[in-house]
Parts: sequence; structure tokens; C-alpha cells
Amino acid sequence: MAKKDSFFIRASTPTNGTIFAQSAIDLGSYVDALGKTVLRIHNISVEYGGPLSSYAGAVGTSTQTSFQLTTQAQDQMVTVTDRSVISSGSVAIATGDAAVQMMSEALNIAPQDWTNGYLVAVEQLYLAVDQSFDHCDLVSIVLECTVETLSQSAAMALALSQQ
Repeated sequence: MAKKDSFFIRASTPTNGTIFAQSAIDLGSYVDALGKTVLRIHNISVEYGGPLSSYAGAVGTSTQTSFQLTTQAQDQMVTVTDRSVISSGSVAIATGDAAVQMMSEALNIAPQDWTNGYLVAVEQLYLAVDQSFDHCDLVSIVLECTVETLSQSAAMALALSQQ
């Protein structure tokens, strides 16, 4: 059996204060349901802000930035019960009188939580970001992926279920 090498897809969504923001990720060069080709996402890593970003808000505040990766465009953050959600998570920060007292990062769900990752048969994914306080200017993700072949009917059924 031939070995499948993984590759990485990288994407970012700039944030603008506390306004819901979303960017499309083109998968057209990897996914073709009619041609029986689908993408399997094995792992996702998330970066909030850039390497030198400052996250803390004003003294005595709490802030949160959330992301979601979906197979359908959204107009707001959705819960993990929405069938389009591949992954979601957040970073939360609370400051005390003089310094950050708590910082917590969590993935609610992610492809690495599943036994075989997450199969994708749509040609675009959507990375959305929303936050409670303007403290993060960018959310970036790295997806570890492989390309696989399914039967045409299985690939088309999967694509239709993700639209």
C-alpha cells in the first residue's frame, strides 16, 4: 500500500474589534467530489494574534476570542451541534489589579479528537472569529491534511451533507 504524505494548509482571519469576521479557505486544488477526491484533516493548530501581540485588556477586565472552522459560511458563531462545524475553540484572559491572572486556551472540538480525523468534500472552508473585547488582531490556523479517494457516490453524498 502506498504511503500518504501529509501536507499543511495555512489560513488567517483578521479581526476588527468585536465584529464577527470570516475568511474563505479555497480547497479547490485538493477536493473534487465528482472526481472522487476528498480532504482528510488530521490535526489543527491555532494561533491567536501574531508572535508579538499583546492580549490583556484593561485592569479588571476579562476578554475572549473564539474561532470556528466550518464547511458553510456563517453570519455568527455557532455551536458544535451545527453540522458544518469542523473545529472550534477560544482563548480567554482575565486581568486583575496589575497583571493577567488567568489565561485559558481550549479547543472545543478538533479533528485530532476523532479516530480518523475529519473528511471534507466541499471546495471551501470558512474560518470565523469573534471576540468580546478588541485585543486580538488575527487568528491563524494550520491544518495537517491528506488527500484521499472515495467512490463517486460516497464523495458526492459527503459533499452534499456538508453544504
